[in-house]
Amino acid sequence: MNPLNQYINKTLGVDIYPVPVNNNLLRSLPMFINQIYRFYNTILLNKEIILAELKNNEDISILQTDKHLQLLKKNFHKSIVLVIKELTAYNRKRLIEKGINFIVPGKQLYLPEFLIDLRESFTKTRTKSKNEKLLPSAQFILIYHILHRNESAKLENLSFKEMANKLGYTAMAITKAVENLKYLGVVNVVGEKQKFIRFRQNIVELWQDMELRKLWITPVLKKVFLDEIPDGLFLLKSNISALSVYSDINPDRQKSYAINKTLFYELQKNNPFINANEYDGKYCLEVWKYNPLKLVSEMQNYSNVIDPLSLYLSLQENKDERIEMALEQIKLKFIW
Repeated sequence: MNPLNQYINKTLGVDIYPVPVNNNLLRSLPMFINQIYRFYNTILLNKEIILAELKNNEDISILQTDKHLQLLKKNFHKSIVLVIKELTAYNRKRLIEKGINFIVPGKQLYLPEFLIDLRESFTKTRTKSKNEKLLPSAQFILIYHILHRNESAKLENLSFKEMANKLGYTAMAITKAVENLKYLGVVNVVGEKQKFIRFRQNIVELWQDMELRKLWITPVLKKVFLDEIPDGLFLLKSNISALSVYSDINPDRQKSYAINKTLFYELQKNNPFINANEYDGKYCLEVWKYNPLKLVSEMQNYSNVIDPLSLYLSLQENKDERIEMALEQIKLKFIW
């Protein structure tokens, strides 16, 4: 159980001391249960629990696992936490939907019973729509994390305050974004005076999980068509104009650019946009839900285009075969 102990300490900042469950107690269980699991007693956050470690997680059936854990809970009269070495994104989603406590050492910790104990509002938030999406600020954090995963200044090394300063958000906005990520099972929060985030999955698993659960949102709030771009306004290429930079697709005649919604509405007050409309124009201006410049400010070789992942998400609903092939190129280059 050493990897589990280390993971709990790293994630929650506490130590656990698992002890094998007494054989006399195990004799009351059906024989097949003992063949599937190893059982340990321990205390986590002042609560006695049973760790049920799967001996072999190949071809795991979530339906059967749920029945097993319900049986164990009745038998031991304690909270049961499933411990599993590997878990597919689909099975992870099923476990979360069923509200099953589980830990994948080194990757993910999901304990809904503890969240209910520790944060009363959790019960209410779980009643929200299963289709709830990421907040734009939360998606911004995820994309930044993926794009800059190989750099020394990772988001996991920054406190909430430092993260706010780096990403250009207020401390309150970062706190709200992290709560969104925590609710969706993407991060854990550690620390007391200074709080830090810990991502529960590696980059590939994170991206696949978000896609499977349909949590990603388009960064584009709306599109405005113009005849001219205001002088002195630096904008990043977007849409097909950007896709032609990241892939083999040819650019369109119409040039597309992205602008942060805050800047757009500030400029709109002074009416600098010529013949702005919702239908047609020489230029297409995409008004974004978050600041596109912040995501590429540290990327080399791509200083005049939006980041590739937001680009992917802005075009993922497009069924043009050329665009679909170009988007696959982006995934292969920047995710895998």
